[in-house]
Formats: sequence, structure tokens, C-alpha cells
Amino acid sequence: MTEQVMELVQALGGVGQGEDVLRTLCANACQMLDRRLRDGLTPEDCEGAYPLAAAWLAMDWLRGGQGLEGITSLSAGDISVRRDGASDGGKLSERAMELMAPFLRDDGFVFRGVRG
Repeated sequence: MTEQVMELVQALGGVGQGEDVLRTLCANACQMLDRRLRDGLTPEDCEGAYPLAAAWLAMDWLRGGQGLEGITSLSAGDISVRRDGASDGGKLSERAMELMAPFLRDDGFVFRGVRG
């Protein structure tokens, strides 16, 4: 599954990254999703959601590791970098988890001992 996720990352804009870095990020994204899958489900049971979600996670981690969140413009002559004040860091990760929500265990907050 890691190879399929790597292909998606490269197709979605991860071209030019070191293969070892991409492989590590993709493998870890897959492991993270695997740990959260509902009992009895496999990545293949998630239809196309699993590889796309893993690719989005890897891309978000890659972008965050490079400090590229919120950059809207980059110029080379007289060096100019414009950064949007509202960073979208983590947005792909949020979308990935929303996409996988039907296939993941509910690890959300639970009330205990609260009278209704």
C-alpha cells in the first residue's frame, strides 16, 4: 500500500522530494491509519479513501517539515517571500481523517458518570 500512496503523493505535488523521505512519510501515514482502523477492517476495505487519506497525511507532514505552510508567493530576484497570515497547516490531515471517519474506530471523548 505504501507504493500506491507514494505514487499519489508524487501525482499530487510531491515530485522532487527524496524517495527515502517520501517512503518514510508514506509508510508512517499508513501505519497511523492501520492502528486506527475499526476491528476487522483492512486498508482494502476502505475503497479508495485509504490511499488518498494516507497521501494527504504524508503531504501535510512534508509541507510542515519544510516550513511551507501559508506561503502564497516566492520570488527569486531580490528574494521575496509572501506568507498568508492564516496558515492552512494541518488542513490536509484534517481532511484525511474526515475522509477515513467511516472506517476508523471512534476514539473521541466519552462522558462517564454524567447523569442525563
